[in-house]
Amino acid sequence: MTGVIATAAAIRAGRFTASALLERTLRRLADEAPALVAVTRILADRARAEAAAVDAVIAAGQDPGPLAGVPYGVKDLFDVAGLPTTAGSAIHANAAPAKADAEAIRRLSAAGAVLVATLNMDEFAYGFATINATHGTTRNPHDLARLAGGSSGGSAAIVAAGLLPFSLGSDTNGSIRVPASLTGLYGLKPSHADLPLEGTFPFAHSFDDIGPFTTSAADMELVWRVLSGRGGGDDAAMPLRLARLGGRFRQNADPDQLAAIDAIAPDAPLLELPDVARARSAAFLITAAEGGALHRADLARDALAFDPQVRDRLLAGALLPPDLIAQARAFRADYKARVAELVAPFDVLLAPAAPCVAPLVDDPRILIDDELRPARADLGIHTQPVSFLGLPSLAVPLNRPGRLPLGLQLIGRAKGEPALLRLAAMLEKSGVIAASAPQPAPTGERA
Repeated sequence: MTGVIATAAAIRAGRFTASALLERTLRRLADEAPALVAVTRILADRARAEAAAVDAVIAAGQDPGPLAGVPYGVKDLFDVAGLPTTAGSAIHANAAPAKADAEAIRRLSAAGAVLVATLNMDEFAYGFATINATHGTTRNPHDLARLAGGSSGGSAAIVAAGLLPFSLGSDTNGSIRVPASLTGLYGLKPSHADLPLEGTFPFAHSFDDIGPFTTSAADMELVWRVLSGRGGGDDAAMPLRLARLGGRFRQNADPDQLAAIDAIAPDAPLLELPDVARARSAAFLITAAEGGALHRADLARDALAFDPQVRDRLLAGALLPPDLIAQARAFRADYKARVAELVAPFDVLLAPAAPCVAPLVDDPRILIDDELRPARADLGIHTQPVSFLGLPSLAVPLNRPGRLPLGLQLIGRAKGEPALLRLAAMLEKSGVIAASAPQPAPTGERA
């Protein structure tokens, strides 16, 4: 499967039709996707209708849009007209079908994209592993014995395996950036609420965002512009002002991540954000409280229907004292103001994404502060503080073919996505970052 831009250009030029590409895609999904445990539903009838519509527009001599005929999938929490929105849970398997597509899907459809599948996730997006009690555990295409990350693991795995050119996920505390890092993709968490959330099943409303997975910086920019409706970019004539994040962001990181950051910006200042551990703790509290409140009625009615690991965390969140949550929210408001002033002189901050390569499915633990901790909770150690601030962050894959993927975060100021995309394109051109096709992992490489 080629990238987004190349695929759309080929369909527009008539080298093949959207319908022909779709049928090849459906065959590959049937053959290869089951091993990944990445797909929850194939939307063949809908996809065939959308592909035929693109072909008809082209046959009439008209432009079907910048994503002409490009097949894609969405995390299983986006409304798809006529289907229940399950958010990865059996609890909602028989819910009333969505009356309309999510706004993000509508924008992609208007640009000519073809929706093919809904994709696996942690139940209700609560986790960093895509270990799902209903659908199973999503596998990493670089090594099927390893996790793909989460909670948007299905969205990452399907693109990393080359089965779809792009996909959509959601990111509350790192649920796009973590799987992008573990599967070697580009994954964008936008400025908070900058991309349309209408028609998505919420987790924690004050943190939730949606964003794409792609295999190149140019593809990411195109899909982001379609979703955001934003044109133009930053001033390419102006040099980007970079800083490296220090303190906790230099701990619990792979040495290759730190070496890459230092090589990208050897003279950039080492910036230490204050109270990072406290910010992450406050993020945990607010997330748990908002998630618990959202599911309180279902928990009271039938708690045993939930995935046990998700249920216990939601119950704990529902029982948190309101005064404690009020304190966490007050701290967040003050913290965002302090950090905004600190980072104002810079366009991009450099940090690790996930702290390590993908952990094993059979032993889903990672080393945090010299202690083995559950990956499902702690893979977001470097992404969660960024979500707390509401800043945009683009996960990019280090160029390391033949080795398990590792990613960096390019973090910007609010509405600063163009600077992130410009730096990603520069790093890609220089060979520092690149998505690579899955290959067998070297023997002995561990998380």
